[in-house]
Amino acid sequence: MKNLSKTTSYRILAVVFIIAAAGLVLLPKIQKYQGIDPEKLLSHAISPERYISTDELAEMIIGQDPSFLLIDVRSGMDYEKYALPGAINIPLDSLLSENFEAYLNQEEYDVVLYSNDDFKANQAWLLCNRMDYKNHKVLRGGVNEWFNTIINPKEPSESMPASAFEQYDFRKAASMYFGVAYPGKVMETEVPVTPKKVIPVKKKKKMPVEGGC
Repeated sequence: MKNLSKTTSYRILAVVFIIAAAGLVLLPKIQKYQGIDPEKLLSHAISPERYISTDELAEMIIGQDPSFLLIDVRSGMDYEKYALPGAINIPLDSLLSENFEAYLNQEEYDVVLYSNDDFKANQAWLLCNRMDYKNHKVLRGGVNEWFNTIINPKEPSESMPASAFEQYDFRKAASMYFGVAYPGKVMETEVPVTPKKVIPVKKKKKMPVEGGC
């Protein structure tokens, strides 16, 4: 069991470093020691707390929770084809643009990053953490998981526990909220799609250096 645990840990670290290597390619403007301490970044990267489930996100959207921002880090083309309700498109290769800093580097909202799966969203999360931005989450499984659980939920088998049926009932109701039609059912709600406003970040003024000529 110990060897299995070590193997799992090494695999997790390998994935983290692969994501880091891919993500750091997008950091040409970052100085070597700018941002979060590397050890702190690694401890964040191996923590599962950065993830949010599709069920949690669906509940937040349906409840019109004002405390979060939903950021789609896919390409503009993918975003135009399909996007989660209320999402703002910030493609991964544009993530460090000053035009989007006010969305990512702020303390007004929790930021939920998503892509088709986890990969690009994890890279975006890593970049934001490298810059020491706060309160960022990753939608576990991304759009693919959203379709498999919320838009097209699978009905549990009779042998499954009651909790599975409760989850299915929630997901089926959520899918109706997001536009899925079932026989004999009529949609009575509309999904809000207007992105939230973000208060621009006030950049700190640099203090003059004492001494010198």
